[in-house]
Amino acid sequence: MNVVIGILLSVSATVFAAPAAGSEWGCEVLLCAASSNPSWRGVASCHPPMKRLISAMKKPGFDWPTCPAAGTGSPGFERYAACPKGYQVGSRQDRNGFGREQNLCVKTVNMCQDRTHGFYNSDRQQGCIQTVSISRPLKSEPYFFDIKNETSGQTERHWFELHK
Repeated sequence: MNVVIGILLSVSATVFAAPAAGSEWGCEVLLCAASSNPSWRGVASCHPPMKRLISAMKKPGFDWPTCPAAGTGSPGFERYAACPKGYQVGSRQDRNGFGREQNLCVKTVNMCQDRTHGFYNSDRQQGCIQTVSISRPLKSEPYFFDIKNETSGQTERHWFELHK
């Protein structure tokens, strides 16, 4: 983590010295978003560029500010966390039977498993199998940047949030 921050600091050494415009703002956003302990909210110098970003996102035609020197581009976004153990990702179906957003966690459950007392009745057994679903949990930090560590060559994913 320290190496990544060092790389980002070298990329953005002049960023905080002057008012941010264009790619300078993108480098500020990248540096702040990559901060994890504390998050950007705990770094006073990150408040202006991140609040500017949050405001800009609400406007039509918004484009993410980028930091070409870091080679990251726009961040990724994953709204949902993994499903709990035993569940698989599923989706609600619309009127035509098509699944839309994968916003459910589903599993198949035998509701009669302990009530059959060793007897098998195929008609009853068919009514015992049910699909149970729960809402898929949301990620607290759904945005991410993949940043390559120049020293190790490994890419590290840095998650962040943008709630106002």
